[in-house]
Amino acid sequence: MKKILTFLFVLSAASAYAQDPGGFRIGLKAGATYSKLAGDDVEQIAGPNYNTSQDQRKLGFNVGAAVQIPVSSDGFFSVQPEVLLNRKGYQLETEQKSGLASGVEKFSFEQTRVLTYIDVLVLGKINAGGLFFELGPQFGYLARSSSDTETTTKFTNGQADKVEKDTGDSKSDLASADLGAVAGLGYQAESGLSIGLRYNRGFNSLIDTKDIDNEPKAFNDAFMLQLGYLLPLTIGK
Repeated sequence: MKKILTFLFVLSAASAYAQDPGGFRIGLKAGATYSKLAGDDVEQIAGPNYNTSQDQRKLGFNVGAAVQIPVSSDGFFSVQPEVLLNRKGYQLETEQKSGLASGVEKFSFEQTRVLTYIDVLVLGKINAGGLFFELGPQFGYLARSSSDTETTTKFTNGQADKVEKDTGDSKSDLASADLGAVAGLGYQAESGLSIGLRYNRGFNSLIDTKDIDNEPKAFNDAFMLQLGYLLPLTIGK
């Protein structure tokens, strides 16, 4: 009975402090990431004799921790630092029809790449009666990159040769850091539960082999759907 009363007391206290969705809070966020490459140079990634196009966005996930720090006394404006493990990626289709060996009609190459980032965000957040808007910079560190490829050689006699390959963890042709921006909106209940939609765009090119000038520029481009639970905390009480 004593344990039940203690639990009810803690629950009541938490509910009392949860009346301000814009107050000081700390908690977790998780959701889906839907990403691709963006930029006018995407079609040039494989080289001048190739035609490169995007197949579709790559579905991944994001999970991490967030702290909501009120700036205004009424909680209308706050700052929200976050650290996320964010799995992005892209899928490309590449086709070559010129400069091929005799007897070869077409060479095609499909690549699915998974990019795992550790993202650090500092967002300015406007809280309007539960509805929120957020905007701020993001710094990402590329922790891992894996790639699955499929090459198909089609011959003039109608035959085709297909080879699938898993290249494992390879980052030699990619930039290790990604500086970008995030903008989003959502709803946060007084209990601390929230749902939000974000758009994330990188500012520096993902493609970077370190020793080639005038490389095609392509940027991370992602939508993120997140669920969160931010617990209210009291400071100085």
